[in-house]
Amino acid sequence: MSEQNQGWSRRNFLTSTAASTMSVALLDRAAGAAPADEPKADPRSPVSLSLNVNGSTRRVALDARTTLLDALREHIGLTGSKKGCDHGQCGACTVMVDGKRVLSCLTLAAAAQGREVTTIEGLASADGTLHPMQQAFIDHDAFQCGYCTPGQIMSAVACVKEGHANSESEIREYMSGNLCRCACYPNIVDAITGAKPKMKEA
Repeated sequence: MSEQNQGWSRRNFLTSTAASTMSVALLDRAAGAAPADEPKADPRSPVSLSLNVNGSTRRVALDARTTLLDALREHIGLTGSKKGCDHGQCGACTVMVDGKRVLSCLTLAAAAQGREVTTIEGLASADGTLHPMQQAFIDHDAFQCGYCTPGQIMSAVACVKEGHANSESEIREYMSGNLCRCACYPNIVDAITGAKPKMKEA
C-alpha cells in the first residue's frame, strides 16, 4: 500500500507537525511576552507597606528585601529591638507578631503587613506603667549591659503566654534562643518566675 493510499503522507505528517509546533510557540509568546514598549519593573523599586506597630499604623516605602528589624529601626525609628548577630541566633531582635514571638532579623517587613507587631516600646501602658515583665527584670537585676534585654523581655512575655513557664528547667528550655553575654540567666529565670503571677492579674 502506497503512502498516498494510506491517506497520510510523510510530507503531510512533517508539515502538520511543524505547523502545530509553531502555533504553540506563537501562542505561548503572545500570552507571556510583554509588549516591546512596556518598561520592565525594577525589582529594587520601593514597595509601599502599611505596618501596624504597637497599635499605630505606620506607612513606609521599602525595598522588598527589607527585614522587619531594619524597617523598625531604620525606617520607623523604634530602636529598642537590637541587631545582634543578624542571623537569627542570638534573639536580641525578638518581637511579637500577632502575639507570637518572631526573630525580626529573619522576617521580611512585607510579611508583617496586616498583622499586629509589638515591640519592647509597646509593652508599657499609655501612662508609663511598666509591663510586669519589664518591672520584674528591674526587680531581679536580670540584666547588665542591657543589649539583649529587649529581646529577652519580649521572649519572656511570650514564654509565659505560651504556657512554658511552669518550672525553672522549662523556662530555661524555652528561653534558650535568647543569649546573654553577661550571663544573667539565673536572674532572668527569677524575673520570669516572679512576673508570671502578676501577668495573670494584669
